Amino acid sequence: MKTAAIIVIILGLALTIFTAFTFFTKEKVVDLGAIEITHNKPHSFSWSPLIGIAVIGAGGIMLWQASRKK
Repeated sequence: MKTAAIIVIILGLALTIFTAFTFFTKEKVVDLGAIEITHNKPHSFSWSPLIGIAVIGAGGIMLWQASRKK
């Protein structure tokens, strides 16, 4: 349980520090038989740093509960 709590806290820290994720997909623009033109289209996914703070809090509660049971 302590290991899972520490992993959740680290995940929360990562969500707080990195608040956006961008990835690219290839989109076919022109297809003329042997000639093909593609375009890399960016997609962004972003979230609030408050989500990371909430995950850190949940991990802290998990860690507190795990240490309290002993």
